[in-house]
This record gives sequence, C-alpha cells and structure tokens, in this order.
Amino acid sequence: MKTAYVCVLVIAVLVVGGCSSGESYVRAGYDFGKLEKVAVVDVVGAVRGEAAKNQIADFFTMELLKKGYAPVERAQVKSILKEHEFQSGGLTPEVDAVEAGKILNVPTVLLVNVPNFAEEMSITAKMIDVEDGSILWLGSGSGRTGRTLSTIAGAAIGAGAGATVAGDDKSDKVIGGVVGGVLGGVAGHALSPQTAEKAQEIIKKICKDLPSRLAGK
Repeated sequence: MKTAYVCVLVIAVLVVGGCSSGESYVRAGYDFGKLEKVAVVDVVGAVRGEAAKNQIADFFTMELLKKGYAPVERAQVKSILKEHEFQSGGLTPEVDAVEAGKILNVPTVLLVNVPNFAEEMSITAKMIDVEDGSILWLGSGSGRTGRTLSTIAGAAIGAGAGATVAGDDKSDKVIGGVVGGVLGGVAGHALSPQTAEKAQEIIKKICKDLPSRLAGK
C-alpha cells in the first residue's frame, strides 16, 4: 500500500504543468535600432536565492542576444555595483535601476520582477531608458509550475522513507516520518529543472515581441 501511494504522488507531480502565456508592449515611435548595451540590473520579488535570480536573468540575457542586443554579463553588473558600494535607495525599484544604469554607464537597463513564484509563476520585465527614466518596453507572463504539488509529494515521499528506515518501533517511525517530511518538503522548494524550464518558457513568450535590432527580424 505504501509503495502504491508513493507512486501515485510521483505520477501526479509528473503530469503537473500547463500552458504559459506572455505579452509585451513597446513605446510607440521609439527607435530600438539605436540601442545596444542593456544591463539586467536586478531580479526582485518572490524568488529567493542568488542562484535562482542569476538563472532567470540569464534566460532574459539569452533572449536579448537573440534580438541583437549586447547584454552586460550579470557577474560584471554585480561586481561594478559592489565596487561603487551601490545600495537600494528605498524609493522604487525603477529609480534604483536607473541609478544603477548610470553607474554601469549603459543607456538601458532591464528590471525583472517575479511577483509569484509558487504553483503559479508570474514574471514582468521593464526596459528603462537611463537618461529620462521612461519605460521603453514592458512585458509580462505567467504559467503553472507544479511547485506546490511537488513540495507536498516530496514531503510525503520523505515521510514514507523516513518511517521505513526508522524500523518497527512506532515512536521511531513518527520521528523518522517527520524528519523525512521536512527534508522532502525543502527539496520540493528548490529551483528544479521543471521550474527552470517553465520560467524559460514564460520568458520566451514575454520577449517574443521585443523589437529586434537584427535586420529582417
């Protein structure tokens, strides 16, 4: 019975998914052909951990490259801002992004926000003119990741494994189940390949209509 229960949970995690959507809008009449350098200055919102932020920033960097832009490498962005002891002014992310752009000496910055990062993932991105602070391009998208169900399944599987390892004593099984459940739950919250794939899919759809600098694109 335990084996069957675990298998059902694993299957449930595998079938979770769903469609993603994305759209974007550009500033009318603006000549994107004159732009080149773009710096992804920050990834804010519900996503935690530098590794996850870097990965999301890299997905946007890939799309910028496809469109003919010259994105500044994120490690270089962080290094220069750290060197200048740049800190958020506590006003708005947009104002901070513009200030960061001035320090980086780039004409345009990209600010990424991840308002939801659970079962439903939503992402927005703003391309901002550093000179006047105006928004040149704004995109948003969302999709289902299955992270919540993965966490529940991870906890249940961990609890089952912990109880099995603990032996026949009931108290040991309870302790083993709790420990296994905690470890399984934590594992479910990691930026899994499935979550990364969904994030990249959403970002591709967001950037689909980003004006290209490449001829004929």
